[in-house]
Amino acid sequence: MDRSTLRADMIDSLEHTLSRPLSASVLSALRSVPRDEFVPDTPYHNRASEFEGTRVLAPQTVVQLLEALDLSAGDSTLIVGSGVGYTAAMIAEIVGETNVHAIDVDRTLVYAARDNLSRAGYDGVLVDCADGANGLPQYAPYDRIVIEAAVLKPPQALLLQLSEHGRIVYPDNPGHPEQSIVAADRSTRNFEQLDTFGTAQFRPLLVAGESTRGPERNRMHREDAEFATQGYFAKHGWEQEWIDWDSHL
Repeated sequence: MDRSTLRADMIDSLEHTLSRPLSASVLSALRSVPRDEFVPDTPYHNRASEFEGTRVLAPQTVVQLLEALDLSAGDSTLIVGSGVGYTAAMIAEIVGETNVHAIDVDRTLVYAARDNLSRAGYDGVLVDCADGANGLPQYAPYDRIVIEAAVLKPPQALLLQLSEHGRIVYPDNPGHPEQSIVAADRSTRNFEQLDTFGTAQFRPLLVAGESTRGPERNRMHREDAEFATQGYFAKHGWEQEWIDWDSHL
C-alpha cells in the first residue's frame, strides 16, 4: 500500500476516534505533512514510538495539541520540546514556517528535528537548544505556546512570553500515567484555563543538565512532599535546575 493511501487511512481513523471534529486547517496539515520524513517506521500508525530516549507523539496526540492551540495563519508559535519535528511541521503548515520556533534541552533531538524538517521542506522553522523552563525570549511575544511535556503549571517565564491575547497548551499532572491536555488563555490580566482536549501520556519537562538518555530522577514524590510542607520556593515551580530536595525535607 502506498504512503498516500496509508496517510488517508490514518486521517479517517483519527476522524472516527476523536470526540471533536477536526478543523479544516488541521485536516489540511495532516494531508500535507509527510510524516514518514519524521518517523521512518510505521509513520501512519496511530501510536507513540521511541527515538533517542524520547517519546515520539502519536498522530492523535499531535492533533489534540493543535486543536487546543486554535491556530490561525501568522500566529507566532513556540514549541517547548521539539521532539523529531513533526509537530513543528504541522504547525508550520497552518501559521507559516517562519512563525514557528521550537526548542529542546537535548541537542541530539535538536539536530534530528532540524534534519527532518529540512528533508520535509520546512527549512524556515527555527529549532534551537534551550531550557524549556526559560522559553525563548529572543523571539517573544508568542501568540501560541505548546509544551510537549507534562508540567504541574506552565513555567512563569513562558507565561511572560505570551502576547496579550496569547494561548498556552500543556499536559498537566506529570505524576499521573495520563494527563489532560489543557488550553489556557491570557486574554486578561488573569491567566485562565479555557478547556481540556482529551488525555495523553507525556513525560515530565526536562531542564538543563537532564537528558532523555540518562536515569530520570524521581521528582514527583519529593516535590509533592516539599509542596505539602512549605510550598514551592523556586520561582518557576518544579521545572528547575537541580535542587537538593533532601536538604529541604
